Amino acid sequence: MHQGLEVTYALNKTCSPSLPWSPREVTCEPNYMEVSVRSDVTCPTGTKRDYWDATVQTAYTSAISEWQVMFQGDEPLTINLTEAQNRGYAFALTYGRLVFRTPYGQPDSFSTEVNGVPVEVIHATLFSRQSWVILMVDLMAACPMSAGSYDNNGYMMWEIPEVLYPLVSGLHEMQINLGANGELVEQPLAEERGYVVEKHDNMVQISIPYNAEGGTRKSYVSDGLFEYYMFDLYLEKLSVDEDHLETRLRCHRTLATPLLPRHLFTEDRTVLEQHTFTVYLGDVPEDVELMAVHLNGQEFPVLFTNDRSLTIAEVFHANNTHGYTLKVPFDDPLVTRQFSKEDAMMQHKVDINYTLTVLPENEPFYHLETVMVLVDVSPPGFDAVCSESGISFRLDYRPYDYLWEITIGSDPLTPELVAQHGYIVSNNSQSLLLEVPLFTHGYEYENITLKGFFGTFEILVRDHETSTVQSATLKTCPFTTNEFIMCSTDGRMTVVADLSLAIPSGGVLARTNLTDKNCGPKETDDTRALFSFPLNSCGSTVQLGEEYVTYENKLFSKKLGALRNPTDSGNEIDRVTMQCTYPLAGLLRLFSGHKFESDTAGVGRIVHSTHTTGELMDSTKEPITVIQTPVLTTKRFRKPVSRRPAYRPAAKDKVSSFLNYVSKKRYVLICISQSDCCTLTALMYFKCKK
Repeated sequence: MHQGLEVTYALNKTCSPSLPWSPREVTCEPNYMEVSVRSDVTCPTGTKRDYWDATVQTAYTSAISEWQVMFQGDEPLTINLTEAQNRGYAFALTYGRLVFRTPYGQPDSFSTEVNGVPVEVIHATLFSRQSWVILMVDLMAACPMSAGSYDNNGYMMWEIPEVLYPLVSGLHEMQINLGANGELVEQPLAEERGYVVEKHDNMVQISIPYNAEGGTRKSYVSDGLFEYYMFDLYLEKLSVDEDHLETRLRCHRTLATPLLPRHLFTEDRTVLEQHTFTVYLGDVPEDVELMAVHLNGQEFPVLFTNDRSLTIAEVFHANNTHGYTLKVPFDDPLVTRQFSKEDAMMQHKVDINYTLTVLPENEPFYHLETVMVLVDVSPPGFDAVCSESGISFRLDYRPYDYLWEITIGSDPLTPELVAQHGYIVSNNSQSLLLEVPLFTHGYEYENITLKGFFGTFEILVRDHETSTVQSATLKTCPFTTNEFIMCSTDGRMTVVADLSLAIPSGGVLARTNLTDKNCGPKETDDTRALFSFPLNSCGSTVQLGEEYVTYENKLFSKKLGALRNPTDSGNEIDRVTMQCTYPLAGLLRLFSGHKFESDTAGVGRIVHSTHTTGELMDSTKEPITVIQTPVLTTKRFRKPVSRRPAYRPAAKDKVSSFLNYVSKKRYVLICISQSDCCTLTALMYFKCKK
């Protein structure tokens, strides 16, 4: 088209056949049929003699010098060539052959049926009379019109009679060759491709596999995905009549299957250890493309952006199909999760809706799939590592760790608890790192010697709803430190004291003692001594305040050879003071029945001081050396229990227990300060002395 005008261009194309021409050639194309004969053939061949004689008689009586055409039928029609051409017929004389071509369905053709196969026939006789000589050429074409069929074994089938029209008779030999798209295939290759030719009951049956090489397929959307296959069959039938003249029939027929359902498949290739859904969509035809994916209702284009962990990859196969591999991590927010406490399983589920389209029509259709896995849900576990300064606990988060609560004892691990006890926490979306410095709240200590001790710290994992303990991570590490003090919940003070400042060179540490001279060290070395004793023994004193109670004892030693007379001001007596302080609110007993029990461990303090005997009597003198050791605490080992609120008596109830103890004794020495000590008697009044 050019500016709205239709322009026609002439195109001439000359093709030479690959095989020599047969004397008679009949061609059945999809939209026309044609017959050609050698121009030097003067006598009719292959036509019944009686029929030919009648034709000659008719032609003789009506023939004129101009060429005419007689169409045979129930009522023969004779017209000149010009009128025949106006009716759509074509006659040509070229390269020694006379050709007659006609479209299907012309008024002068007729249909018949041969062994149940519809056949269209046109029979034209071209003639001219020159004086007493009549020139006649018999042109007849018969083409099978069957569309073919499709069987349940996957074959496209087509049948053709051995003799297409009864007027053609006397066949002695016949040969069938097959091909596709206008090209014949040699017999071994045809068999390899699955072509089948069978002859029975004067019929030739051709069977072609629906997906045979040389055919084409096409996808089609109609309430789902379908496909159909087409095969441009090329059949050549060679036959020899009684006059030993060969006729070649060439048939071009497009065979097609009905609409066949095309089933895509999905394969769940998920590996639980990878914590990722891996789903393969396969058997996708080459003319179908994936446009988008809906995951649990949310749409994503095929090309996922890099800000998500979702991936999709296309996979190609040799059979002209392709597929797509989709990966979705279990912990992606799109994945639905449902926890079953009874089975201790977590269900992960993704509903997938693939949006695909058929090209080039861009007809969309959808493929639905649901994938689901059940994951064994276990409480989280920590990795613990020892260091010189404490214990570090590391937890790599899993998607379902929110089901549990992390506690230290009965206290949840919160920012407030971390700040209160001096823990160090590093927390992000991937992991939790908890560093527990030595001597902080929650440690248990055992096997204490001068060479070191073992410290144990435990982290509990509880059910978020019931608070029952599900698992525990307990780590025990060896530690060494020069000096420390422990104030246990069961009322015991354990001290490793550095006496290098208190004992002069040549001193004997084994001669040190507590306030009660009968309480000596458990173990000594060159500079240190280990003491462990109940708070209410070895001469300990009690300092009672409004909120706290402090137990105090002292270490004494004398220089080698010093006089024991305390009134001799020339003698220096070295002393170390040890204190354990407990909050009254946490005490369950205060030496009631010679027992001690506290909710919390006490805070320990070691004070080093050196005085002359005269200075010891002077309350205005400050200690020469004061060393505050790190806070050391101990807690008794307890089995994990349900985190119910414990009954805690009010402070006054606990103090009353202490007063009950007082009522049974003559007195208790209460020291308000180093210089003010009062006696609380059973009569409940203070008798103080300077």
